[in-house]
Amino acid sequence: MGEHDAFWIDHGHDRQLAADGLSHYAEYVHKHSLAFEGSYGDIAPVTFACAAWRLAVTPSPPYVRRHRRILSAACDRNPWDGTLTAHILMVSPLPAELTASREWWRDRGWREWPQTFGQYLEPTDQDVSRAPFLRTTLLIDAPVPLDALPPAPEGPSAGLAESARLAVTVLVRELNELVTPIIRRLETAQTPG
Repeated sequence: MGEHDAFWIDHGHDRQLAADGLSHYAEYVHKHSLAFEGSYGDIAPVTFACAAWRLAVTPSPPYVRRHRRILSAACDRNPWDGTLTAHILMVSPLPAELTASREWWRDRGWREWPQTFGQYLEPTDQDVSRAPFLRTTLLIDAPVPLDALPPAPEGPSAGLAESARLAVTVLVRELNELVTPIIRRLETAQTPG
């Protein structure tokens, strides 16, 4: 995992949590195999890959970890043409139009994203009772290439977890290609002032 990677698979933690010592994600996939209903035997791997992604990001702790700037990441089938679309919401600094001048602040004590140990947090009710918050985000909606995704299995089988793991690995790689340059730029840009 690189310092600015958007996503990574936490293999060590996955093995630690596994009852069999191999893969907690594989156990989770088998336990939630109904999540793949409707994807078996599909000529396109999209629905299967999206289900595998949902299962990879939902348990706590998740199989797929994300950069501290990423608030959410979802994948779904585009209803227009059946392709895979990623939706990523991430923390962003204020735009230059707002940082060029503080005139708009009007001495109200505006605050950006609260952070604890480098993690971006929602402000608490107590925080909001004391000062206004302007928390800017970027919303990325982008197509994801399908070429490397594994085919959807014909049904729930012993290879289900391995196919899901492979689909998630491909999605992590493709999403990193898309999002990591943005994170790198946000993390290394000079802050004004």
